[in-house]
Amino acid sequence: MNTGASWPDLDQAWLRVRQMQRKLHQWATEDSGRRFDDLFNLVYDPSFLVVAWDRVRSNRGSRSAGIDGVAPRQVGLRSGRMLAELREELKTRRFTPVAVRETMIPKANGKTRRLGIPTATDRVVQAALKLVLEPIFEADFAPSSYGFRPRRRAQDAIAEIHYLASPTRSYEWVFEADIAACFDEIDHSALMRRVRDRVSDKRVLGLVKAFLAAGVLGEDAVRRDTITGTPQGGILSPLLANIALSALDEHFARKWEALGPEWTRAKARRAGRPVMKLVRYADDFVVMIGGRREHAEALWDEVAAVLAPMGLRLSVEKTRVCHIDEGFEFLGWRIQRQTKPGTMKRYVYTWPSKKSLTSITAKVRTLTRRNRHRTLADLLRQVNPVLRGWCNYFKHGVSKRTFSYVDHFTWWRIVGWLRKRHLGLNWGTLIRRFLPGWKIADGQVELFRPPAVAVTRYRYRGTRIPTPWASPATEPTATPA
Repeated sequence: MNTGASWPDLDQAWLRVRQMQRKLHQWATEDSGRRFDDLFNLVYDPSFLVVAWDRVRSNRGSRSAGIDGVAPRQVGLRSGRMLAELREELKTRRFTPVAVRETMIPKANGKTRRLGIPTATDRVVQAALKLVLEPIFEADFAPSSYGFRPRRRAQDAIAEIHYLASPTRSYEWVFEADIAACFDEIDHSALMRRVRDRVSDKRVLGLVKAFLAAGVLGEDAVRRDTITGTPQGGILSPLLANIALSALDEHFARKWEALGPEWTRAKARRAGRPVMKLVRYADDFVVMIGGRREHAEALWDEVAAVLAPMGLRLSVEKTRVCHIDEGFEFLGWRIQRQTKPGTMKRYVYTWPSKKSLTSITAKVRTLTRRNRHRTLADLLRQVNPVLRGWCNYFKHGVSKRTFSYVDHFTWWRIVGWLRKRHLGLNWGTLIRRFLPGWKIADGQVELFRPPAVAVTRYRYRGTRIPTPWASPATEPTATPA
């Protein structure tokens, strides 16, 4: 690619970036031992910077500023000059990342999650680095990993668990695990060793290491060094976390491959040997086991030994062994095998967990507080996207009754809001003015109704999920479990 070319428009930049990514992915796929030694020029290539800036300014975090107080959405017409200066700094190797701004995000369990917000320029460089590195490492990532990867989603992980637990696979024991403070405790040396397995360009390695060691400016205005971890909130952090956690994927992939083809795995199960499959979404994962409880219990020490070299450890509070009939929660879903009413047959069902239901009702309750909105239309414009997004996530499970409950809860919350806002109106007038046909609407804006969402089973895609850079001839095929 001509790195001396003038600045392209966004469409041209996307075309050039995708062409280069396709080449990088193809080379990495064809040679699993290849180390790439000339990547830095792509990081400051005009096309990569233009695409990186488009991603930075259009994502949800573009309203948040780093320690310089400048949010990407505030840059506006200055973006051209910013990119030109940034490219010159990268080209002359004068670019140095600065500390991220720390902010604490409350979690549902009452605890907080540490989020690190880089500056706008640091985010652009991280996005450019990701554009270069992601196609290379995607060639090595295992099919069992679903989090923060292109064209993969949480529903794929749930579909694989459902597939493995259902007849005739019947992986009945579950090792449900969570990694404690994963983004905060990844060992930098161990992570960089894995990055070096694929990248030999010292300039790119130095840039990745600089981001890891950039430090954090806390809410108390005290700067702290980042000796371990990759701050959650950076564009590059999810990719680096997947590179580190691929050690876990590779461990279970080797165990799976050692059992041979399907008929030898079936023979091993009949002989009492366990068969295991890992399903991971970022730092949350489950191991589905075809075997006995003691096989699942033995994974405590085995998984801990795999994670230890990466500086990681299991969360004792969130890790447990259970049977599929007992059920467990994963990625907001409740997964459990039950007897179908009126029959003797048992099926694996998935539906929204109580925690997820509590979360959506809490959001609706917050949005429908009395003084938050001036008009009913304003309220509906806030509530509708929340309901629509939640229902679209859970529409691939046994969710009809839950959707009806959420609809009932929301309807009465909004009616209560209306009655408090119009204390002088009697019930009949309120219905005639705001609830025609028992529908809540204000002009052209109408309340979204969750029961209207069609519930369908998500199609299990196996290992057929192609990367954005795979040609049809190189797309993987499904592997039977």
